[in-house]
Amino acid sequence: MDRSTAKSSLIVVPCLNEAAHIEALVEKLRRSLEPLRAKIVIADGGSTDGTREIAHRLAAEDSRVLLLDNPQRIQSAAVNRVVSKFGSGFDFLIRIDAHASYPDGYCETLVDEALAMGADSVVVAMETVGLSTFQKATALAQNSKLGNGGSKHRTGAAGQWVEHGHHALMRIAAFKAIGGYDETFSHNEDAEFDYRLRKAGYRIWMTDRTSMVYYPRTRIGPLFRQYFAYGRGRAKNILKHRAMPGLRQILPLAVAPVAFGALLATISWTAIIPFGLWTAVCLGYGAWIALGQRNPYGPLAAVSAMIMHLAWSAGFWRELLAFRKRVM
Repeated sequence: MDRSTAKSSLIVVPCLNEAAHIEALVEKLRRSLEPLRAKIVIADGGSTDGTREIAHRLAAEDSRVLLLDNPQRIQSAAVNRVVSKFGSGFDFLIRIDAHASYPDGYCETLVDEALAMGADSVVVAMETVGLSTFQKATALAQNSKLGNGGSKHRTGAAGQWVEHGHHALMRIAAFKAIGGYDETFSHNEDAEFDYRLRKAGYRIWMTDRTSMVYYPRTRIGPLFRQYFAYGRGRAKNILKHRAMPGLRQILPLAVAPVAFGALLATISWTAIIPFGLWTAVCLGYGAWIALGQRNPYGPLAAVSAMIMHLAWSAGFWRELLAFRKRVM
């Protein structure tokens, strides 16, 4: 694909405490700078682990690498700030997650797909990979329907037009036209953005020509907090746009009420039945993974999935109840 029709690309890397990954990531992205006439902007949210020092050095070594402070810390604000300061004159915005890995030619493939399909946004499939025992189990859960509910950008479906996917590339003109990300969203800002993007008549293409690898949380606490925030973000999106959730969101909503209802078992033993059914389904799925796929992490993956279900549901109801309190 001839990329001469594209002026250039702005590669944005929001990050916070990514000293272990940022240099290798930038070195890999550097290969795309010349063919895409691109610049890399590291938007740092106030790292204290040495990330800023590494970024300063990388910027000093290569004028195409820039460092920008992100005082609001969250990713939505980071991307907005980069586009506001550097976006003029660039055709494409490519969003890169610092705690992830990418195949060779990732950025070039995104631009090629945008030009070939006439897409305003190109999203990608995301495979989750773990290194430690708990991380491997969580990755297995997130790659399964038990953990992702059949999300297309998790399962790596064939290339197609979609309503939402993992953000990779956007035309800066379209990004600016709808006002960028909503910075009141610390999580799920991508889903909220895609809703407005489609309402404005723009199109989102999910490519099957490239993908990314994500590394999940390594401990229970961070995983729970992450999915609690996801649940709050999904609720905020629904409340903002009055959009009904899909079936794969409706089913997990029942988990927190079911878990809370199990506490009433001291009054009536029947209160524990829904909780028992949910637990049995999750553990049964984990056993099926262990036996059917011969994966020893299956049972622990079921536990990770239950943590994600509970946290997501609790976060959703927390935001919903907080909203009702605010409007009363």
